[in-house]
Amino acid sequence: EAEKVGQEKLMANKSQYTTYQTLGDLNLSFPKFEKISNYKRELNIETAIASVSYIGDGALYKREIFSSAPDQAIIMELTSEKASAITFTANMSRPGNKATIEVDSDGNITMTEHINNGNGVIFYTRLKINPNGGTMTFDTTNNTISVYKANTVLIFLTASTNYNGKDAKALSKENMQKVSQKGFEPLKIDHIKDYQYYFKRVDINLGKTDTNQVALPTDSRLATFKAGSTSDPELLKLYYQFGRYLLISSSRPNSLPANLQGIWADGLNPPWDCDYHININIQMNYWPAEVTNLSELHLPFLNFINDLRPNARTTAKKMYGINGTVAHFATDAWHYTEPWGKTDWAMWPMGMAWSCRHLWEHYLFTGDEEYLKTTAYPAMKEAAQFCNGWLITDPKTKKLVSGPSISPENKFITKDGAVASMVMGPTMDHMIIRDLFNSTIEASKVIGTDSIFRIQLQKSLTKLSPTKIASDGRIMEWTEEFKEENPGHRHISHLYGLYPSNEINIKTPELLKAARKTIDYRLANGGGHTGWSRAWIINYFARMQDGKAAYDNLIALLQKSTLDNLFDNHPPFQIDGNFGATAGITEMLLQSHAGEIHLLPALPQAWGNGYVKGLVARGGFEVSITWENGLLKKVEILSKLGNDCALRYGNNDKIIRMTTEKGKLYSFTEGMLK
Repeated sequence: EAEKVGQEKLMANKSQYTTYQTLGDLNLSFPKFEKISNYKRELNIETAIASVSYIGDGALYKREIFSSAPDQAIIMELTSEKASAITFTANMSRPGNKATIEVDSDGNITMTEHINNGNGVIFYTRLKINPNGGTMTFDTTNNTISVYKANTVLIFLTASTNYNGKDAKALSKENMQKVSQKGFEPLKIDHIKDYQYYFKRVDINLGKTDTNQVALPTDSRLATFKAGSTSDPELLKLYYQFGRYLLISSSRPNSLPANLQGIWADGLNPPWDCDYHININIQMNYWPAEVTNLSELHLPFLNFINDLRPNARTTAKKMYGINGTVAHFATDAWHYTEPWGKTDWAMWPMGMAWSCRHLWEHYLFTGDEEYLKTTAYPAMKEAAQFCNGWLITDPKTKKLVSGPSISPENKFITKDGAVASMVMGPTMDHMIIRDLFNSTIEASKVIGTDSIFRIQLQKSLTKLSPTKIASDGRIMEWTEEFKEENPGHRHISHLYGLYPSNEINIKTPELLKAARKTIDYRLANGGGHTGWSRAWIINYFARMQDGKAAYDNLIALLQKSTLDNLFDNHPPFQIDGNFGATAGITEMLLQSHAGEIHLLPALPQAWGNGYVKGLVARGGFEVSITWENGLLKKVEILSKLGNDCALRYGNNDKIIRMTTEKGKLYSFTEGMLK
């Protein structure tokens, strides 16, 4: 009955389905060769340069392509070892056939469209070709550019939209005028320098792979992995760093955050509109940001959270009659915050509250009090205001509970045999609210403000319904011991307190034991069948300090939910599994959520020898670890902020506590930590 009322009264009418879309395609048509051999396609994640090479009729041909952040352009160079050998025709196209394409007076092919019949953004892109040698002609009827018998060719593509009030045409033209005056090598050098500024911060070695295996194409190595031969630790290294490459490439300061497909959506109607699901997916995208030393790349999501606030205030007030901010299961580039669709996945008002965890985490890693004061705390406070006003006393238990709400996106069997999803007080809600209240209280103390509000939150925390353990020893997902409709459900929402939050840790052994039973039960019933869910499970087991189980689920992710190009497979392709797995590998090697830096907490036997350099722990510590035969050999800790430091190694109970100086490097060996 509650779901029926919710469907009729609470679901908004989202009449405009806003979706991220492909810009279009650049098509290059070459003359046919009599014989082609040694064809190779490559993405070098050390340089973020894609290349294609082959031997055509006895001559080597090569294309190098990169997307340059400093020059805001896609750049391609075509070369051949044979003089006057490059001939092709270029054109642009876009699905839907509604774009206006023409050759302009400057010799560019331009393409523009006002998306969604005038209801979306205006984009403008232009293509310019600079050949060295040979001839170039323009066909204004077919809107193509043809190059004949050039020695080398440079291709430039720039694009912009009018999102946030930009002049798309002027900006794409300005960027083209700048970039097309430069040579390929200076552009390439600037691109690599910009990319490696982020990428080179972390280096990792999980063991050596046989040289012959490394020489195989990635899809062949993955196929061997899927066939059961998993002795390829360098493939895991590649997969790990690929996750960092994806974040560097899809989330730069002053951009929108990475969406469900990062930026790699194809077509006009990608799965789930390629939007921002804030009931785990966008959060998972940013799990590796701080720990893998990419803190600045967290900012697009953090700024996006703040951009949600105006709409989130309106939704909180008009829908619930409560001050503060609220957002539901999904949003988009226009900052939609109301629930829409079906109650069993939409009636969940915790999207803003969960997102605020990232605001607090950024402070924990950076110690930036100005950011905390001006950016993070105001958003956290508003989300906490809503949650505090939304809680209500359960007449049976006299505890505060949330609701009406759901446990994303699971359902249960009622006592009369019906299938339902909406309840008062789902466990995940309370875990998120407890997490938000605690972090908001701590933030207010740091910046010395809102003492009265802090007391209100502290009072609510004492009354908030606790995390409960069911009669079978598992964490309860709802306020009653309902039977799940799908015991192997992909969402394991009621373990939020284990990861990404820190309510359940080595200092809460009963809850940790119950969490283990919960995850074992899910897996025994087919859980982890989507890529992102399996990635979440890796992080769970890492937090449980079970290196074998974390490793086994990492292997399962590559074997069952990874495409040939290493993209995560939901199915279909969804990028959060890549990011979640990179975070999970990091959690196996370093943790800092329980008030201490925990070294090699879940190191699997398969990684007997290795190292990792440049990881980051909460409190502002950069950590590098070397291990041999499964044992710590050396750890170096750079104190970036001068905070106190507590060190724990593996499963040892011994903790070393020390004061540190900002900018000083501290070294320890295994013997010093035993």
